[in-house]
This record gives sequence, structure tokens and C-alpha cells, in this order.
Amino acid sequence: MSKIKKEEISQEVFDLYDEYAHNKIDRRKFVERLSAYAVGGLTVSSLLSFIMPNYQDKIQIKSDDARLNTGFIEYNSPKGGEKIKGLLSRPVNSKEKLPGVIVVHENRGLNPHIEDVGRRAGLAGFISLAPDALTPLGGYPGNDDDGRTLQQKRDRNEMQEDFIAAFEYLKSHAECNGKIGVVGFCFGGGISNMMAVQIPELLAAVPFYGGQPATEDVPKIKASLLLHYAGLDTRVNAGWPAYEEALKEHNKEYTAYIYPDVNHGFHNDTTPRFEPEAAKLAWQRTIDFFKEKLK
Repeated sequence: MSKIKKEEISQEVFDLYDEYAHNKIDRRKFVERLSAYAVGGLTVSSLLSFIMPNYQDKIQIKSDDARLNTGFIEYNSPKGGEKIKGLLSRPVNSKEKLPGVIVVHENRGLNPHIEDVGRRAGLAGFISLAPDALTPLGGYPGNDDDGRTLQQKRDRNEMQEDFIAAFEYLKSHAECNGKIGVVGFCFGGGISNMMAVQIPELLAAVPFYGGQPATEDVPKIKASLLLHYAGLDTRVNAGWPAYEEALKEHNKEYTAYIYPDVNHGFHNDTTPRFEPEAAKLAWQRTIDFFKEKLK
């Protein structure tokens, strides 16, 4: 069979994958319902191969890129005695201290794609830290299915504290100028919003299709916000009007973009939800925003 083309796949398949990727249905139910779209020359196995992430072939910045000093570090978790692993990346031979960026993964731990995004941030001129919230359970297990299962086992409040601790680690790093922003995707987008609420010293937050904080928490936000939403992402977008109203009411600094006709996860270039033009634009806006707010 020839390679599946994105335009051959109905929106319902992408919506079904979104349910599966966000633990609304298990793998058995996902495959069972996916079979309804195995028509014509399509098979369930070919649809699965098409829709699932391809990390091996999609890395943009390799781990041994000579332009970067990148490697894993550990920092203290607020939960006594535990350590959290994270990927620290920054350009080689920097002659001055760099602004810091926390990169927060999706709901499956620090997978190869988010490691890659951390390196991209480093190459853009920042010292970036991409923590793995699954560290207390052994770390990202090598596949997203098990990663999602593990992440569900962690207490959400404890994970939030671990990301706040990442801010403290990066802020005090010898190569950081102490000016910190955060960017996160999906679950990480929600964490980015949470960090804007919880950390008064945070200067910039960039949630990609992230869940919104409670409107009563909006007055606590001090950071500048850049928010990216996917036009077809009705699940996450449902919370945006109330969030925007609260941001306006309390005179918070924010810019929001809704990218039309793209799915949740459009920035992730390892799945067919990826939309190159929207992803490139959103990332460039993100880097420009950090350069302005963290200078």
C-alpha cells in the first residue's frame, strides 16, 4: 500500500487520537473505534502507523550537536530526598550569562520530542531546562503509552512543585542571568499557566494549547503571557473566553493567537497533527517573545 496522505484522513481520526492521547479512552477502545475508518485501501495497522509519533526520524537538533552544551542534570525535588532529572541545554562558548527557559513536556514524560524542543531553545540563545516529571517513577519509559500511564500515577500537585523547583534551579545556575520564562505543550501548557500564577518572579510564560488556571487565580499573574491555541481544539479552547475575560479585567499583559484549521498538538512534528507553517510561526513568535521579555 502507498503511504497515507494527511488529506485522506478524516478529522474524526484526529479527534479520536486526541481522546486516546489524553486518556479519555484506552488503547483497546482506540483501536476498536479506529477500525471504523479502515476503509478502502486503509487498514487499522496502517492508520496506527500513520497517527502515532515517529520520534526516530523527526529530531531536528541531535543530542551531540556541536553548537550546544547539552546533557542531563539533577535538581532537588521539594519532596524530601528525591531528585528530578532534566535536560540542560545552552550554546557553547557563550561569553555572558543567558536568560533561562523551562521547557515542560506533555502528559507522557520527557520524550525525545521534548528533549529536542529543549535543545532548540538552547540553540536559540537560552539556557533551557526540560525536566522529566516521571523521574520518581523511573523516568520516561521509552514509549508514550507507558509514559501516560506513569504520569497518571503521580500526584499533580507534587508534579507542579517539581516544575517550580526547576525554576529555582535554573534561576540560581551560574550560567543564567536569573531572568526566566517557561514554555509548555498540552499538559505543559497548563503547567506554564500554573507557574505564571504561582511564581511572581517568572517573567514570561508561553502555553501551547494548555489548560487555563482558575479565573480567581488570574490576579496573581505577574508574567507576560503569549498563548497559542489550535483552531480545531474545541476541548482546550472552551476555557479560553473566561480566561481572556479575567486577563482583561485585571489588566494582565497577554497576546493570544488562535491558529485556524489546525489540531491540538500542531507544533509537535512527530505526528501527523503537525502543521509546519503554524508551528514555525508559533515557535518564532515564542523565541522573539522570550528575547524581548528576558533581555
